[in-house]
Amino acid sequence: MLFDCNVGMTKAVTPLHYSDQVLVASPNVVVRERLLESLRTRARRVGQAHGGAEALQHLEKGGWQMLVLDSRLPDIDAAELSQTVRQQYPEVQVVLLDDETGLPDRGERQAASGAVTSNAPPNDGTHDQVTSGVSSAVRNQGANTPDELARVSRAATLPGMVGHSAVMQPMYRMVRLVAPRDTTVLITGPTGSGKELVARALHELSPRSAGAFTVVNCAAIPETLLEAELFGYSRGAFTGAMQSYAGRIQAAHMGTLFLDEIGEMPLNLQPKLLRFLEQKELQRLGSSQVVRVNTRVVSATNADLVSLVREGKFREDLFYRLSAFPLVIPPLCERSEDIVELARHFLQKNMLGTAAPVLSEEALALLRNHPWRGNVRELQNVMERAMILIGDELIIRASHLLFSEPNVTAVGHLRG
Repeated sequence: MLFDCNVGMTKAVTPLHYSDQVLVASPNVVVRERLLESLRTRARRVGQAHGGAEALQHLEKGGWQMLVLDSRLPDIDAAELSQTVRQQYPEVQVVLLDDETGLPDRGERQAASGAVTSNAPPNDGTHDQVTSGVSSAVRNQGANTPDELARVSRAATLPGMVGHSAVMQPMYRMVRLVAPRDTTVLITGPTGSGKELVARALHELSPRSAGAFTVVNCAAIPETLLEAELFGYSRGAFTGAMQSYAGRIQAAHMGTLFLDEIGEMPLNLQPKLLRFLEQKELQRLGSSQVVRVNTRVVSATNADLVSLVREGKFREDLFYRLSAFPLVIPPLCERSEDIVELARHFLQKNMLGTAAPVLSEEALALLRNHPWRGNVRELQNVMERAMILIGDELIIRASHLLFSEPNVTAVGHLRG
């Protein structure tokens, strides 16, 4: 699969005078109608939901910039829903309305949810105060500049990942959307771009996070052993099978199985994997017993699976089953904003908590201009080598940066 670094993935940001798209969630029809009537003059698009589940369905479709929540929803606790929205849709501002009892939603519930509070109760008849309070929040949110909106939307990365560049934001958002579901995910990207990190983030953000995250590299296990490794075997199934083995798929029961380098899976084993994906059942080698397993499958590859399908090297039906939800990781050369942040992260990681050395201006320029064909893994290796080369020095200079494709200037400095 080719990744052209000359093709950008940026998206223009339109200046906002008010919040462009506002969603109101309340079981109270009167509250919804009064709020919608007021907001129609201040927002380009307004929508409504009866409860929390319906609101989440709207948010999943994308495009919303503000969610106005009645504090008394019929199906989900409003404070918990606000926290969920903050985690999964960080670009959406939440306005949580006080309830009619006058209890201080600005207190513990507000601190927990991080939502903005409207100062009037929604159900005591003072609807004008409610719409005024929400309209004020809309105006305040709309006053943000495009740069500020971009900064807020980039505030959260994924667990275990580093980098806030604009080009990574669509992928982060897609991960948050699909993580709570059991949908099979296919992660594609060049070698060294962090496909396993994305798979781990999917697992950590899913309801299966308490279960096992099991990794199988299909290219690293010999073809003759891969079936037994994945599906397990019974005692005596073959020479040397002295005891039964459950297999990696069953080991990930109630968790996640990550199949790395899925393009390397032998063609004769693919039907058996397809059957498991469709039936959630497997048979160990040497056994007629059918075992039901609840395992989510996430796979990854840097190969062009479409070309492999055309060449007859990968089953078309398996390809479509694995790629129910595709994720694409951009190469590091498209993430220029993340290079320095990643470099400093790797330096600090190697220091084991002590102060990391400083990168000189010349070193920074060299890092920004390098093509990074080996992507994030190459950058990590360069930083590790630099830590070795500086000895007791506190500054990493250009001469300390040795690339996989040797830099003539850097090598010359070292020899000198």
